[in-house]
Amino acid sequence: MTKVTPIEHDYLPAAGRDALLPLYDAMTRLYGARWAHRRLVRRADLSSGLRVLEIGCGTGNLAVAAKRSQPGIALTALDPDPLALQRAHRKSVEIDFERGYSQELRFADGVFDRALSAFMVHHLDDESTKNTVAELFRVIRPGGAVHIVDFVELGHTFARRDQPTFRSAPEVSKQLTDAGFAVEKPEVVRRRMLGTVAFYAAIKPATDQ
Repeated sequence: MTKVTPIEHDYLPAAGRDALLPLYDAMTRLYGARWAHRRLVRRADLSSGLRVLEIGCGTGNLAVAAKRSQPGIALTALDPDPLALQRAHRKSVEIDFERGYSQELRFADGVFDRALSAFMVHHLDDESTKNTVAELFRVIRPGGAVHIVDFVELGHTFARRDQPTFRSAPEVSKQLTDAGFAVEKPEVVRRRMLGTVAFYAAIKPATDQ
């Protein structure tokens, strides 16, 4: 087992704490994260040539699923956790894994066709969520889309002891709408191990309203 050295950070580590990182992939697979990743990728309707961004990629499982489903996409995956990114890099050399924060994306306006996020937004407070959604709106091209899956209610205990912020589907939809997206009705699904999750599709209008 790889030794994990605790480091100072201003973000939530992928597994909640650095020492649990070696268990992260096994635990999330047990709880059903792969099912959610596959469903999110299908909903994103990826096709060859699209430029795709993932925020909060952790150890890279969603990014790898997206790339396998459509090898012709150009995929950039961001996370602030360098230890998680080390593991992500080992899973694929075809994905551009980078260290970065969703609240301060370094990319130019309108350069991505899709953005993906799985089980990350609930870790952000209201201000950080507002900034993240605004940044996603900025970097997505007109007509592009953001696809998110996140918890509404947790079905397991593999989380921080000081519970993150779980928002209702209407609350998240409003945050996306307030940023300028046209938001489809969320798909809310209950899974025994995973909990209640919601899938969101937010489209950036093709023309100024």
